[in-house]
Amino acid sequence: MPLRNVAWLLVVPAIVALGLAVSYSAPAPDKDYKRVRQIVDVMAEVDAHFYRKLTDEEWERFTEDMINGGLRKLDPHSEYLNAEQLKRFEADSEGSFGGVGILLGIDPATKFLMVDHPMPGTPAYDAGIIANDLIVKVGDKSTEGITVPDARKLITGEPDTKVALTIRRAGRNPTDEVVELTRGRIPNHPVTGVRRRADDPTRWEWFVDKPNGIALVRVAAFNELTAKELRAAVEEIEKEGGKALVLDLRENPGGLLNQAIDVANTFLPEGAPIVGTRGRDPDKTRDFKARKDLELFKDRPIVVLMNDGSASASEIVASALQDNHRATIVGERSYGKGSVQKVLRIQSGDERAAVKLTTETYWRPNGQNMDKRLAPKDKPDEWGVKPDVPVPVTTEERERAALEKYKREWVAGKPAAVGTPPPPPPTPKGPDGKPIMDDSKPFVDKPLNAGIDVLKKKLGGVGEAPRPPARRVPELIAG
Repeated sequence: MPLRNVAWLLVVPAIVALGLAVSYSAPAPDKDYKRVRQIVDVMAEVDAHFYRKLTDEEWERFTEDMINGGLRKLDPHSEYLNAEQLKRFEADSEGSFGGVGILLGIDPATKFLMVDHPMPGTPAYDAGIIANDLIVKVGDKSTEGITVPDARKLITGEPDTKVALTIRRAGRNPTDEVVELTRGRIPNHPVTGVRRRADDPTRWEWFVDKPNGIALVRVAAFNELTAKELRAAVEEIEKEGGKALVLDLRENPGGLLNQAIDVANTFLPEGAPIVGTRGRDPDKTRDFKARKDLELFKDRPIVVLMNDGSASASEIVASALQDNHRATIVGERSYGKGSVQKVLRIQSGDERAAVKLTTETYWRPNGQNMDKRLAPKDKPDEWGVKPDVPVPVTTEERERAALEKYKREWVAGKPAAVGTPPPPPPTPKGPDGKPIMDDSKPFVDKPLNAGIDVLKKKLGGVGEAPRPPARRVPELIAG
């Protein structure tokens, strides 16, 4: 491939300035030229001497791998995002995407696309599509042998556009029915509760220990919906007489800084420090404090559940509540990701792309470092969030908890479509067709129970907390 065909590599500002068509004999103007020349020379040698010619797709992947290899050597959280990756990243951050609201899988027997379950309140749910329906066609295209990512590309799209799905359901005559759906803006709800309400699966039960007024709110990620949904949940809990709260941030990888600040704002008084950020310029250090008139659940005890899957924005919230003596941290030590990434958008040929680059570091309200990789040499244990009440869990217990999460969020479909009573959540099966684990025994969530015990002592209560269910999540993609 001639080097002129890699012009989309002009994402590098130095290449834009200097150009790729500089003669080998020309004097090197500066260090930037030398760095760019090294990249071009390597690509020229690959083009001339690799044992086979690369396709255009392979050249694009090779160049992206070169960029990402360098970025990840600098920092594990920095990366180049091509157009498709940037689109997914933006959807995750916004907390929504254009589609019909189906969690997709593949039927192992027929190899057709299968509905694992519809997402409550979405076009697919409202149209009566239910769990285990086969999607045998998308438009005129058969789904036999299709991959889930390819199917997702066919089903998702801009809101208010239409897509026709041929649904095959066992026991129905005729078995196949064409359902035309209008795509909508599908929210990825980050906030959930104890279990879905039986009368309305779009709503959640919040109380994990009703006699003692202890509620449970789980936050899975920090996207644009998080603070709004959390505040709505807490306001509902307060109206229903909530006296104490468990905020579950386990397995929450983080997300948007502004959402972490707003969530911390929800529970802190005006002026309380939340987090500080530092970059290469000491004059641009930022310190974030709680704003006025945002505090909810005032003077009521809070427990935050953490584990080593709790990172970044989760650690900001937990450390802010811990350092301000507003909550008790229960569980395991957090991940230790104390770095800020900015998405720097660029133009890659005719498409949008971006560099997600680490530009700052987070610092706790008490002034301590949060990032494990950047822990001071004289204080190697200064990173992350340590629990006030340590509760270790085994790998088996963690996998069971993931399975219970899947079952908690699973819904067969709209009550009118699935009948009464609705079928129970299934235990997902592996490639061999067997259940991924034995979940016949009651699940004991040790960190949650420890958190409830902490709150009962603070409340002076004596009630017995019910044991919530638990589970492992299969690999599913929403369409």
